[in-house]
Amino acid sequence: MRKHALVLLFSCAIGFSSVLQAAPAVVKNLRLWRAPDHTRVVFDVSKKVEHRVIILGNPDRLVVDLSNAIAVGALATKNYEGPFLKGIRIGKPKPNILRIVLDLKKKVNPRSFVLRPNEIYGHRLVFDLYDKKQVSKPIPAPSPAPTKKPYAIVAIDAGHGGEDPGAIGRRGTREKNVTFKVALELKKLVDKDTLLRSSMVRRGDYYISLRKRTAIARREQADLFVSIHADAYPKSKSVSGSSVYALSQRGASSEGARWLADKENAADLIGGVSLRDKDDLLAKVLWDLSMTKTVSESLSLGRFVLDELGRVGRLHRKHVEQAGFAVLKSPDMPSILVETAFLSNPSEEKLLRNRNHQRKIATAIYKGIKRYLKQKPMQFTPSGPIVHIVRSGDSLSEIAVRYRVSMGSIKKANNMKTDTVRIGQKLKIPAS
Repeated sequence: MRKHALVLLFSCAIGFSSVLQAAPAVVKNLRLWRAPDHTRVVFDVSKKVEHRVIILGNPDRLVVDLSNAIAVGALATKNYEGPFLKGIRIGKPKPNILRIVLDLKKKVNPRSFVLRPNEIYGHRLVFDLYDKKQVSKPIPAPSPAPTKKPYAIVAIDAGHGGEDPGAIGRRGTREKNVTFKVALELKKLVDKDTLLRSSMVRRGDYYISLRKRTAIARREQADLFVSIHADAYPKSKSVSGSSVYALSQRGASSEGARWLADKENAADLIGGVSLRDKDDLLAKVLWDLSMTKTVSESLSLGRFVLDELGRVGRLHRKHVEQAGFAVLKSPDMPSILVETAFLSNPSEEKLLRNRNHQRKIATAIYKGIKRYLKQKPMQFTPSGPIVHIVRSGDSLSEIAVRYRVSMGSIKKANNMKTDTVRIGQKLKIPAS
């Protein structure tokens, strides 16, 4: 009798599980993000959903069929500015199929994927629409080529953006908005300085992978990289103060630094990039860093910036901390990450919303940069032609992109007959 009851209970459990699995996925929200090189379309769904994509022409459109799904609410009442998307329609061609039609302004190369839930969002179905002519079109250079090379070029990276809001304060303040406003204030100060030029890594509210942020800075031939953030510590609203971080090759300098690095590195998972599927470039970069002064220079830059931030408000740490921040892994330039304050602290959240305080933070960062450069005048003074020393992982094409010149011009300047480069080889970089 007991055995029979167990079998019956097990059968009921299987039946109940089948009912749950048969429940349709609910498509309940739509977000659009316009980046310089693509448009991202994000649908929030209640659970993982199977989908099929069909590309049609005359007129151009993208047809997406979702198995066992239903739509809730008005998903097609959005502003479709940009070069790709004209509109979105929803239908049900078959009982178990939800059809979403993306009407297009031109032919596109789509990329679609499903993202698992994280601390901010649930399941998501994502479509990245790229120009048909170039699937991986690079983000355009943020600034026009200057008529005169400055003393130094400063890459200003406003943390997070688009689908990744970053930390969120109790009053709803989003880190991505605060960092962008501080970055704009810093840009104004840098561009007023005749010896400096800014390069804005993110120029609007859209997502950029951590790796692409450093790639943009390198393509701009930046001499310094400053990533701006606003921290949050949900366990305690009393935690406060500014911090500055540099890259560590040997582990974090504290548990707090390790926790923050893990949180910031997770931005790629929120935005839809898996760090696990990348090649070994980052490992090569770290190897190169161990053979250069980049990390020590980053620490030096960080100390000056931290000292200036201490004149504006309270410091969370009185020394520059280190951890494995993915966005700081560049072999070419001193790179720091500035945590302006804690959005989880009500008083600091209020300050971060204030434009005057945003300007004070930007001014502190600018003054720290100037103090650092005064200690290194020869390092950044363009006294002659640029010479690039080939490092592990370099290729001729990557070097050409970095300095914004053609491969042919580099080969001609160095009397090269092939595209092969050797580690330690010195290459003359012609003027662009």
